[in-house]
Amino acid sequence: MSIRIVPVDEAGSLQAAAGDIPPLLLPNPAEVYLNRAQRLKTLAQDHPMGAYLEFASKIAQVQHELVHSHPITLPELHNYFQDCAEHGLPPLGVQAWPRDHAWQQLLRTLCESLIPSLATTPAMAAKALLSFSAEELEQSASSLLQGDFDKISSEQAPFIWAALSIYFSQLASQLKITAIPEPDDARHLCPVCNSSPVSSVLHIGKEAGLRYLHCSLCESEWHMVRVKCSNCESTRDIAYWSLEQGEGQQAAIRGESCGDCGSYLKILSQEKDLMVEAVADDLATLTLDAQLEQQGFARSAINPFLFPGPKA
Repeated sequence: MSIRIVPVDEAGSLQAAAGDIPPLLLPNPAEVYLNRAQRLKTLAQDHPMGAYLEFASKIAQVQHELVHSHPITLPELHNYFQDCAEHGLPPLGVQAWPRDHAWQQLLRTLCESLIPSLATTPAMAAKALLSFSAEELEQSASSLLQGDFDKISSEQAPFIWAALSIYFSQLASQLKITAIPEPDDARHLCPVCNSSPVSSVLHIGKEAGLRYLHCSLCESEWHMVRVKCSNCESTRDIAYWSLEQGEGQQAAIRGESCGDCGSYLKILSQEKDLMVEAVADDLATLTLDAQLEQQGFARSAINPFLFPGPKA
């Protein structure tokens, strides 16, 4: 992987190699879901997708509450994390991580909390999940994490992913790791859990001007230089698109397209809008997705509130 995860006891010897740019920012689950819920609620006002943004806001709010009421503790797995570091593997890689049933309890509590406030269709989807056996839930989770979206109902997928995100973000926040950048390898997947990004964010503050990809699952962020395709790392044919006619470079939310691989990913600027949020603003700008897809580009990201579901 292009960002190598190492245990903290190696941090001293690697600090100089890492330079001044933090390659990896672990999540803060106590804040991320609350910020998302508030942003979604704000964006929902007078928005054509207002009802769905409100629905997503409710999920994010319950995610925030569950972080506090259902804390997850990172297990001690002997040499597991050391072995991952030695072999260049993500410490919480979704294909290898020994997922326990704690995430299922998160899902059931999430659904039970949300059902009274949901419209008929999402409420029915949540109720259906409550009838799933433990084995069925594990199969559904594995399908989502493996990208087999056609095996899961698009109405049920956001609930499952939301519970998995609470689970993985809490685990990620407790990792005792640091990271160093390594050249020449793709970094289009999260170095912590190996999931796709949802969008990229231009930071302010300590990381002012730096771009980070935001993980759609564990909420970690990892550095990616600007004007470079996050999917194939090409710098040859990068273009930017905006919904704001004539002011594309000043827009807080832009689509970054790559002519080499034909993909695009949104880039959100905190400098242009302090309140932009990786998931919320990506979801609220689907019109930009439509325009980019009309130009022949394919989305390289996953939004946790948008899954395609079974093919017709």
